[in-house]
Amino acid sequence: MKGTSPVAGPTASRTGAAVPPERPRPQRLCSVADVSDDTRISSLRAASAAQDATTRADLEALVRIPSVSARAFDAGHVHASAAAVADLLRGAGMPRVDVVTARAGDLESHPAVIARRPAPAGAPTVLLYAHHDVQPPGRDGDWSSPPFEPTERDGRLFGRGAADDKAGVMAHVHALRTLLPTWGPDEGVGVTVFVEGEEEIGSPTFAAFLTEHREALAADVIVVADSGNWRVGVPALTTTLRGLVDCDVTVDVLSHAVHSGVNGGPVLDALTSLARLLATLHDENGDVAVDGLVRGHAPLVDLDEATFRADAGVLPEVRLAGTGTIADRLWTKPAIAVTGLDATPVDLVSNTLIPSARAKISMRLAPGQDPAAAMTALRRHLLANAPFGARVRVDDGDEGQAFSADTSTRAYEVARAALTEAFGAETVEMGMGGSIPFIADLSAVYPRAAILVTGVEDPDSRAHGADESLHLADFARACLGEVLLLDGLSRES
Repeated sequence: MKGTSPVAGPTASRTGAAVPPERPRPQRLCSVADVSDDTRISSLRAASAAQDATTRADLEALVRIPSVSARAFDAGHVHASAAAVADLLRGAGMPRVDVVTARAGDLESHPAVIARRPAPAGAPTVLLYAHHDVQPPGRDGDWSSPPFEPTERDGRLFGRGAADDKAGVMAHVHALRTLLPTWGPDEGVGVTVFVEGEEEIGSPTFAAFLTEHREALAADVIVVADSGNWRVGVPALTTTLRGLVDCDVTVDVLSHAVHSGVNGGPVLDALTSLARLLATLHDENGDVAVDGLVRGHAPLVDLDEATFRADAGVLPEVRLAGTGTIADRLWTKPAIAVTGLDATPVDLVSNTLIPSARAKISMRLAPGQDPAAAMTALRRHLLANAPFGARVRVDDGDEGQAFSADTSTRAYEVARAALTEAFGAETVEMGMGGSIPFIADLSAVYPRAAILVTGVEDPDSRAHGADESLHLADFARACLGEVLLLDGLSRES
């Protein structure tokens, strides 16, 4: 892992405003011209465009499968989506395709798909990752159209998983459909496709997959198609991701509920006590107030506040929290959110003091932060700030490592050139506030592999939320970008 700051070097911001000049880069080992001379680029563009309509139709078919991986939902749909992905990869020409599972202790995974094309002599192997599971849709009433019925509006395709990450799956299928017919048995690159079925529940058996299928998944270059672009029309490679820890904190103040009038005053109810405890997690500026956490800087690129507010849907009267640049706050500083609360529902209240309340706390970690140390610091803070001696219990949850890419690799240069050519705009190197913890697992198991984090989302995709959508023109550009990337890597051998 590199330092705590992302390596950022865009030539355009989301708003089109000027930004500092790009940092010096190593001499390109494969320039845009090398990736595709005029004849070759024209041929690849035409071949890619010829696949666009079929790719979209197959994407819509995948979106119609409600493959929610959360354990409370019907796992049969996840099995159906795995089978559909396997069929697509067979149809694309992959010579071996398997639907597989893994076991971690007593837990058996949802099905994943592994497809393989052996590398010709001297050629690299490229691992293409995506996931076919999706988040729960939430309430149908929050959607403008049914979540599992793909619907086009204003050049965007709406539906759960349309962007995250069934479009990533289809970008891989599209590239293979375009290139495999043109490669003879001794041409091109080796390709392994790994389409996971439980990324949206934290990839709990990912390490087991790597153990059981280590040789099958080994690669020289790993392309993770599960991130986003800088804005519509401007591609990006994600160079940093934050890590993650979460926990449940329970506050107890009474052995049982008591009358709020008879007993109220000397005793603060558990929900009020929990609220006071949670309020200590941020200082007066809105910065995380937990001591001992890593904090970094994103010095060469920033987000325009108006654009960020619009992208995130921040209400006009709400001031942004924290200090430093918006990019700092999103990418290289810790962030804490309360993502769940257990207490008496409002519709079921009685006039009693609540004896116990519980909250789920999610903390994002700056690159360079050890998750175990961060969890220790969070636990220490919560126990030290128990209001009025309330009993506080902290139960650890999930954790995930941050990621910082090596941008000096040959594969990175090829990817940057390919995306720039496909979009007609310079590729931005950006951080991402979200977490993809399994990338650290890939890096640990395959330390010599170049890892490229790409994606199809844009700031208005609303992944995980209602009205998730995919910008269709950018999707076509992203598909072409992957075609050019694989073609460029094939000529590196």
